[in-house]
Formats: sequence, C-alpha cells, structure tokens
Amino acid sequence: MQIINVKGKEAMKRVLMAKGARILVEQCASVKAGETVLVVTDYLKVGIAEMIASAARELDAEVIVTVISPTPIDGAEPPRAVAEAMKAVDCVIMPVSKSLAHTDATRLAIQEAGARVISMTAFIEDQLMGGGLFADFRKEKPVCDHMAQLLGEAKTVHVTTRAGMDLRFSVDGRPGNSHCCIVESAGFSAVPNIEANISPVEGTTQGVIVGDGSIPYYDIGVIEEPVLFKVKEGFIHEITGGQQARFIRRLLAAQNDKFVYNIAQFAVGLNPMCRALTGVMLNDEGVLGTIHIGIGTSSNLGGSTKAATHFDVIIQNPTVALDEKTVIEDGELKI
Repeated sequence: MQIINVKGKEAMKRVLMAKGARILVEQCASVKAGETVLVVTDYLKVGIAEMIASAARELDAEVIVTVISPTPIDGAEPPRAVAEAMKAVDCVIMPVSKSLAHTDATRLAIQEAGARVISMTAFIEDQLMGGGLFADFRKEKPVCDHMAQLLGEAKTVHVTTRAGMDLRFSVDGRPGNSHCCIVESAGFSAVPNIEANISPVEGTTQGVIVGDGSIPYYDIGVIEEPVLFKVKEGFIHEITGGQQARFIRRLLAAQNDKFVYNIAQFAVGLNPMCRALTGVMLNDEGVLGTIHIGIGTSSNLGGSTKAATHFDVIIQNPTVALDEKTVIEDGELKI
C-alpha cells in the first residue's frame, strides 16, 4: 500500500511557491520596507494572493488584501471602492481571474497616484514554482527596452506569416512600451511574460490576422483551427474559422460596443523561459519570438480607445518589418 503524505506535499508546494512570490514582490514589483502594497484578488485566486501578501510582509511592507468576485469579462472595471484603494497605495499587485490591466482603475492609479502596478491575470500556482517567473529579468531588460525603442521610433509595421497573415498599420508618434517585468517607478507590467508593445494609430490597421497560436482569454486557450480576423480601417469586420472563432464572434457581439473590434496593440514576446504555448495567458504572451495582437481597449498602452473588453491573439513564427526593415524573421529575432 502506498501512503501519500498530503500535508507534506502541500507544505513543499508552499515552499516552492514562496520562492516565486519573493521574486515577484522583490524583483518585479520593487517593494520596499514601509511601503503600502494592495493585493487585489478574487475568490478563485486567494491562495496565490496569500503567498504574494506573505512575501510582501516579509519585506516589512504594509499589506492590504482585497477579495472581489471575478469580473464578468476581461477589461471590466473593479468595484469603485477597490479603484479608490488602488490610488492610495505605493504598489498594486493583481492576481485575478479576469484582467484588470486595461481598466480606468489601473490607468488612474498610475497616472494620478504614481502607483507601481503588477498584473497577474489568470495566474496559476504552477507559475510561482517554475517557468517564466524564473527568467533573469535584469538580463532580458535591455533586449525588451531596445525592442520597445525600435517600435517607438518606427512609423509603420508590417507583419506576415507563412500561415497567411498580412497586416499593416501606422505607429507614427506612438510610444513603445517595455513591459520587462520590472516596475521601479509609476508604471505597469504584466508578469512574467516580458513583452515590448505599441498601440497602432487608430483607423490605420489593414489586412488579415491569422491567429494560429493561442487566445488565452475567455477559456479559449491554444487555437485548434486558425482564427481569421479581417481588418479594415482599424477595425475587425469579419471573424472566420472553427468553433473558437464562432465563440469569439458571439462574445464580441454580445458586448454591444463597436470598440471591442478595435486593433489596440502589437506586442512581441521576449521571455526565453516561456517555451511553449499552454493556454495560460501570461506564459503564452511571453513565448520568445511570438507576437500578439491586442483587440479592444488601447488607452493604457498609448492609444485612445476604451472598450468593454481587451483580449490578445497570439501568432507563431511571424516576420515583422519596421519601416520595411526586418526585425523578426519566421519567429527569430534579428535585433
């Protein structure tokens, strides 16, 4: 008869999770003694929130944990009391089921209160024990910063893939954003994906997106059959493919908001420890050499659109040209 020590296994898991929590709080969120840290979570992610709160407390920070119901859709605003609390602390860490990153609450916490914000959307316990969180963020930061600089200096972006994607848009005048998983001053980063991103100029995106990697939102996950988004003048006007495409069509139509079809973001995954698409959001968005196209809200990324939701479509093996100069070829970085 095999005897399984359940309590021992649970204790070991917490020890392993504690190491990841310490990395996230100390290295990513830059928490210091005496600071006030707000951990915003929901009842599906309380276990992760407890580990984060414990790690922050070990650094002698004042820690507040608030538990909400999961928001109905990614990008929905949190309760007003939580939004106000986010403006009254030094650092906000958000292990939640549905994204709060692309909300007015996050934007105002950064812009009005100077908060450092860490997004942990759909984070799972395994991510505190291995994978992308254990990348050398300091080592990867220059690569992420450089890619963000190239995006910010460019006027046009052209993306193609062997699967048939062909998309062009202007980024003239838009800032490149380095989300390198280290936030040392007022700002935002998701963890642990490591990405450089930019928001296309509204109304300029034309062509077709072929989603062949992952849509790690709304429980869709790894793409089973390519999802095609036809884009004209900055908006999606047709979505085709299999059952996952049909689900997205219905979900977006139900929002009754034309801006959920806005092309909001172009991003490059840069975490060498995110090695395969799994359907877990902040792993898939960081897989090295992939890109993702964000759809919906762009106001937290340098754009001007606020929509009812925001989601990302991850594309494998892209070729990317900035002002007709290739910086990624078939998924291999050329910078």
